[in-house]
Amino acid sequence: MFVAAVEFGSISGEALVQNVVASVLYFLVGAAVLAAGFVMVDVLTPGNLRRMVFVEHRPNAVAVASAMYAALAVVVITAIRASSDALGQGLIDAAVYGIIGIALQGAALVVLEVVVPGRFRDLISADRLHPAAIATAVALLAVGGVNAAALS
Repeated sequence: MFVAAVEFGSISGEALVQNVVASVLYFLVGAAVLAAGFVMVDVLTPGNLRRMVFVEHRPNAVAVASAMYAALAVVVITAIRASSDALGQGLIDAAVYGIIGIALQGAALVVLEVVVPGRFRDLISADRLHPAAIATAVALLAVGGVNAAALS
């Protein structure tokens, strides 16, 4: 007959509270960085991006905005993972790394606008999906990946 023993270890309510508080604070920092990223994308694209995406359903705006948000999410996740283990320093690290990530993503969008033939800005509000929107979206995801790797 076999007897299985399960070891649960000690349970610390203090550690649990500390981890819950840290989770909420990191979430708030991450959400603030993502909100700042949304504002940055809205400023760098013509028109009201929120309206084009959620009300007018412009496919090019959706493609670029979605890729930028996914890239920013990867950057924020990596910023949190790369931050210090000490809570206060970790929150500051995550916020600073996140803001740097937003700036680099914004710079990538500006560079794409400059180096790509034609004006992508003119396509963002078009009713039909344009291949340039897909290419821009993939480029933004690639930059987000490189950006995140640089933080780790």
